[in-house]
Amino acid sequence: MQLSLASATSRGRRNGWALLALAGLASLSACDPNRVYEENVDLKSPTGDAYVWDVQQRPAFTFTIADTTARYNVFFNVRNAAGYGFYNLYLKHTLTGPDGRPVGPALLHQLILMNPKTGEPLGAGTGDIFDHQFLALKQQHFARPGAYKLTLEQYMRQNQLPGIMAVGVRVAKIK
Repeated sequence: MQLSLASATSRGRRNGWALLALAGLASLSACDPNRVYEENVDLKSPTGDAYVWDVQQRPAFTFTIADTTARYNVFFNVRNAAGYGFYNLYLKHTLTGPDGRPVGPALLHQLILMNPKTGEPLGAGTGDIFDHQFLALKQQHFARPGAYKLTLEQYMRQNQLPGIMAVGVRVAKIK
């Protein structure tokens, strides 16, 4: 009986080490050396209703660019509830440079959150919450080093947009 208990304990330790090693590998793969910046903000209406993007709410994201010889991909992150009433989201962005001037014109993007024909949610999700990452600016060149500000605004036809839980920006250096 003692021998089987000892072998069971030994197997348990081996399994524990295997799980620990697997968790370590997973945490290393979560680190992205190309990511320069990433931030997300939860949305609330002016009256405090959670998960409502008001047309007046314009989240701004400030990131620093040091390497002006590199190219960058800029992504928009969107988290929505399955009950979001549209298959898409129109989003306008404005990019401002270190000198406070706009870098190019403000651009309008159509982000597809659900299959337009079936209504099936797209993106990664569990339950009724779905996360999306959209490539918004491909191979962007930043001419000056310093702090850039990217401002987002919802551009739908209603002032209160329920079901959009959070938005964000990710900037990654292209290797």
